[in-house]
Amino acid sequence: MILNFRKKKNDKIKVSFGKIKDVPADFEMIEKYFRNKDNSEAFQTLSDKTCDDLDFDELFCFLDRTNSRVGQQFLYYQLRTISSNRKNIGRNEEIISRLTKDEVLRVKIQRELTPLNDFKAYYLSSLFQEEHISPPKHFFIIKLLSFTSIFFLALLPFYPQIVIPLIVVFVINLGIHFWNKKNLFKYLQSIPQLLRLNRIADSIHKDSQLSKINPDLLQSIQIINQVRNRMLFFQLEGKLQGDLAVVFWSTFELVKTFFLLEPILLFGVLKRLNTKRKEIEDVFAFVGEVDMLISVASLRNGCNTFCIPEIGNNETKIVAKEIYHPLILNCVTNTISVANKSVLLTGSNMSGKTTFIRSIGLNLITGLTINTCFAKAITLPMIRIYSAIRISDDLLNNKSYYFEEVLTIKEMLEKSRNGKPSLFLLDEIFKGTNTVERIAGGKATLSYLSKNNNLVFVSTHDIELEDMLVDEFELYHFSEIIDDKGLDFDFKLKEGKLKNRNALKILEINDYPESVIREANEISKKLDKHVKKVGSSLLD
Repeated sequence: MILNFRKKKNDKIKVSFGKIKDVPADFEMIEKYFRNKDNSEAFQTLSDKTCDDLDFDELFCFLDRTNSRVGQQFLYYQLRTISSNRKNIGRNEEIISRLTKDEVLRVKIQRELTPLNDFKAYYLSSLFQEEHISPPKHFFIIKLLSFTSIFFLALLPFYPQIVIPLIVVFVINLGIHFWNKKNLFKYLQSIPQLLRLNRIADSIHKDSQLSKINPDLLQSIQIINQVRNRMLFFQLEGKLQGDLAVVFWSTFELVKTFFLLEPILLFGVLKRLNTKRKEIEDVFAFVGEVDMLISVASLRNGCNTFCIPEIGNNETKIVAKEIYHPLILNCVTNTISVANKSVLLTGSNMSGKTTFIRSIGLNLITGLTINTCFAKAITLPMIRIYSAIRISDDLLNNKSYYFEEVLTIKEMLEKSRNGKPSLFLLDEIFKGTNTVERIAGGKATLSYLSKNNNLVFVSTHDIELEDMLVDEFELYHFSEIIDDKGLDFDFKLKEGKLKNRNALKILEINDYPESVIREANEISKKLDKHVKKVGSSLLD
């Protein structure tokens, strides 16, 4: 029976390798470790704005193939925290390769990680990231009452009359016992999980290759084990509550109340754990990283096309062969090569401009964090990433779309001159204002952003910017095919200026009145002549 159950579990694990999880993601819990961690030493921590622009939550759900809540939290942290230290990339690639090829080892580790898929494991990070509850000022009274209970119970067979003061003490202890329940409940989520985490880390660390992730981890494991016996009390408490073993629970509660075991053990354990924060985080990070590497191996196994990026430190160069957006099924691939020059994209709505910009951003993130890109080959710079793609009105603070856009791009301007190369992703710059000022402001802003070894990828409908920025930007465009049957997009990136404009043709296809189409075409021709005349004088 046991062997059959284990075989079914192993088969389930094997089948899941390379597959996307089919479970909802609780981002409030997944983000806990990342939100509370000090990331001041990181090369860059991705902002909430950039994550929202690039659909980061959806990306995470696609990338996440972890087996535990710990691995899930660590993967989220890894994806949002770009590290300048890439010395462990080679080691990690060797581990990923082994985990991909050695199914027996991988399944064994995945099976060991499964107990940490309990929702309560999300609270593990609180043991080393959050302040613990402090004992009350008069904690010595709790110890005194506990001793008094023991003393009275010992005397009871000899002095039956002591039962009355014993009952009084029990009533006082009962009040303290239930007062402490709210404190205890907070740690019933995490302390039993720490016992699991430590045991699993100890088992996984026995592998000589995996132990290289943290060669000194055994010391941390042993230090946590010093508190193991006291922590077993919380594991028992959690199990009794979970199984609803009424008889045993009632007896256990009576004993705990008499001797005030809960507050004494709780604050004793917390005092010890407070001095072991580093060791707990070391064990957490080790297990999380192992699970993350299994997740990356599973991700790559499930991808038709992926590559390991070549990361350059000196030149701001992006060379991508058949790059694609990982969240779009059967996404059309594109190829681009730019060095020390930004990119201006033109084209109509729905032609693929914004998707391509997001593809560049997402691949930069996954390339610099989990060393995996969605392309046949790619070269990326070690560069920070900022975006202004998804902007909306802030009605509560009485801010218009344009004002929100101005504030977002102002932050980019400040980042552009801090001496740290950055990649700026923008979609339809200053579209919240009139044509003349949009083009003028857009040209000046884009020229400024592209200085100081920065790269800019920007989409626009304002083809006038092509002539104005031709010396600073590489020009690319997306186009569509329009015929009597309708509108069709090939989503292929093309070099050079956009040659055809089809907005008015789309109106015609959609049966706008003939007089409207005729008048619009006449006005368009007149405006074209005026714009060309003004543009020529400006360029001269």
